[in-house]
Amino acid sequence: MLAKQHSLMETLDAKELRTFMAVVRIGSIRGGAEHMRVAPSVVSRQIADTERSIGLALFERTARGMVLTEAGELVLEHSKRVIEESSLLAEQLGLLKGVQQRRVRIRCGEGFLADILQYGLGAFVTLHPEIQYELELDSSEGVLDSIANGDADIGVAYNPLIDTRLRSLAISRQPLCVVTKPGHPLVDKDNLALADCVGIPNALLSKGHGITQLVTRVAADSGFTLAPLVETSSVDVLRRFVIAGLGISFLPRFAVSTELERGAVVVRELSDSLLADASAHLMVRARRRLPLSVERLGNFLAANMAAFR
Repeated sequence: MLAKQHSLMETLDAKELRTFMAVVRIGSIRGGAEHMRVAPSVVSRQIADTERSIGLALFERTARGMVLTEAGELVLEHSKRVIEESSLLAEQLGLLKGVQQRRVRIRCGEGFLADILQYGLGAFVTLHPEIQYELELDSSEGVLDSIANGDADIGVAYNPLIDTRLRSLAISRQPLCVVTKPGHPLVDKDNLALADCVGIPNALLSKGHGITQLVTRVAADSGFTLAPLVETSSVDVLRRFVIAGLGISFLPRFAVSTELERGAVVVRELSDSLLADASAHLMVRARRRLPLSVERLGNFLAANMAAFR
């Protein structure tokens, strides 16, 4: 038994775990091989060897691609822990050597981008010049998956779904607002609700974004629909849509702070309870021991970003 366990641990080395995780993420041997820049035959052989060593299949091969088995799910969780612990160890050893270089990967919704750059990284990079960053934009669903799958260290999303794979370092109430041009009839309406926006041309973010999930749910619960004139993955397109006088959109106040300051738009909070209680979340993977650089940046963003004040 001890010999078998030893053999298994030798099989599940960090390099092969990364290859396995790439196949899981992309959903195919070929895609995983391209991501890792190795031949598909190498990836296929590595996975077959691991399956023989543990005596269980890691994947079900289906027409939709590679689907994890129960054993595969267990190996995936083990893989995440090994990769994260390796990264943590590398940073700790680097500190002992006096080498403090570290890369922190951030995923966020586009509406948070200016906030992160101006109030977060703008000051943090001066305090910690040894840290480098990867900053990528994604939908709320994409942010959650990136953190849970170990593709990012810190995520910022608007009103994400509850996900036990993650924990929040900071949560702040950020009501969803109607964004209009100055002088629009909605500006002066008392107790403005989402239903009051029916029939007015609007622009919405595409599916997978927290804002759209909220708006769609409230509309469905109230028995109406909001058919967008423009659907986009870009918050900047929503801002420009409103400023151009094409109609209205829906964003939290912090996402249009610059436009508000120069008087280009007006915002009104919506009275629907789900929209009024929406929130911004700063997240990391649950049950992960955070590297010092990630912990420091997470705490700094929580204390300084406008979205969390």
